[in-house]
Amino acid sequence: MTDAELQQHVQGCRAVVSCLGHNLNFNGMFGHPRRLVTGAVQRLCRAIEATAANITSTPVKFILMNTTGNQNTQAGEKVSVAQSMVVGLIRLLLPPHADNEEAAGYLQSRYGRHHKMIEWVAVRPDSLIDEGSVTHYQAYESPIRSAIFDAGKTSRINVANFMSQLVIDSGTWNKWKSKMPVLYNN
Repeated sequence: MTDAELQQHVQGCRAVVSCLGHNLNFNGMFGHPRRLVTGAVQRLCRAIEATAANITSTPVKFILMNTTGNQNTQAGEKVSVAQSMVVGLIRLLLPPHADNEEAAGYLQSRYGRHHKMIEWVAVRPDSLIDEGSVTHYQAYESPIRSAIFDAGKTSRINVANFMSQLVIDSGTWNKWKSKMPVLYNN
């Protein structure tokens, strides 16, 4: 898709939700593009900036699906030495993890806490599972368990429900904007 086509798709949008990720096969994990998510986030944000500047004074909501394995160091999150070592190896050996970290890092560094055109949330579910309907779940500021050694479960439908609430409910949005909430099923 060209930049002009992407701009047409985001023109007039009040929210953009990205659930883009790498396929869990050899080509998806190690093939190109290695920075699929980061590149898409950057392109989407540029398209939003190009189209939103003349239309509205209300920032566009950008919601990124990320991973609980991505430590939010800007929020002061700490993990064990063992987890830090394992995640470091994962970062080196599996390009999609580094890609997820860079995508969230881009939103944090480029759009910070206050930006006139884009506000963001990076939703971090734990191990994704399939469920047929929305169940009880909790959102936390930081992980309450180890993403490596004690992973929780989060259903895809609960992630979708939470992201929908971010789009339509201003209270939910205001609570989580410029943050990286972690979701767990109850």
